[in-house]
Amino acid sequence: MMSRRRLLILPLYVTFALAVVGITLFAGGIVFEFFASLRTPQDQPVSPAVGLALFGLCLAASMFLFWFGLIGFLLARQTRARGSGYGEAYRLIEAFRFRDAIPLLERSIREGKETAEVLMLLTSAYAYSGQLARAQATADRAVQLFPDDPDSYITLANNYRLQAAYDEAARALKRAAELAPEHAIIWAELGFAQRFAGDTDAAIASFERAAAHAMPAPYIVRVYYHLADAYQKRGETQKAVKAAARMMSARSGIATWKGGLKALEGTAYGQALRYEIAAIEQTIADADAGNLG
Repeated sequence: MMSRRRLLILPLYVTFALAVVGITLFAGGIVFEFFASLRTPQDQPVSPAVGLALFGLCLAASMFLFWFGLIGFLLARQTRARGSGYGEAYRLIEAFRFRDAIPLLERSIREGKETAEVLMLLTSAYAYSGQLARAQATADRAVQLFPDDPDSYITLANNYRLQAAYDEAARALKRAAELAPEHAIIWAELGFAQRFAGDTDAAIASFERAAAHAMPAPYIVRVYYHLADAYQKRGETQKAVKAAARMMSARSGIATWKGGLKALEGTAYGQALRYEIAAIEQTIADADAGNLG
């Protein structure tokens, strides 16, 4: 059975392909008609090539109108599901303007849009602006309202992590992983929490679970850095080399973590993450210089 994401992506691919076909037909028809007009009298009726070109133009225009309509529908759907302030709050949080995002998210809740996603953003906004008691209450409420949603436990774990309560964060992420066992990001985050908590063996097992699935570059670079280090210490040279190669292939992902350090200034977690990123960058520099052991 198709997932919801595939059901959404498939029409986009189809309409994109039709738009390309339409533009191709239009361009091809116009070019053909141009060269044909050089060899035939100008008082001829509209040729099939021009008709085909016009059909292609109409097809491409229809697909573009479909895209604009779909985007409008998705924005309206997001507003209905998550409240009128969700989109703007998300952009503010991406810009590290946490205090500005709080009133918008609180308004979404007053509008009756108390979803796991809204509570996750509100927890982060409270926590990053130093309102830890409110952040904890919001994270607890997310779990209370949505006990079967892994995002609720990710919200709870994020709040614990900002307080450097890594054992509690790991327990919350374990529950999230039970609810979504194929979610690579959850396994990776669980590994990070377990490592900060000092449970290295469990962290490596979680990283291996994460590595069994596709991940974005920021997670690849961190996960495989720890795997390469662990395999090297175990004397598993072949595995260490492969893990190091995967880390190097995703080296651009380290910029994402560095970009988020500003929001974590003054926290124990931010300091720990800064040291880890510095270690990864040094390892990448050593590899570039041919000094990787």
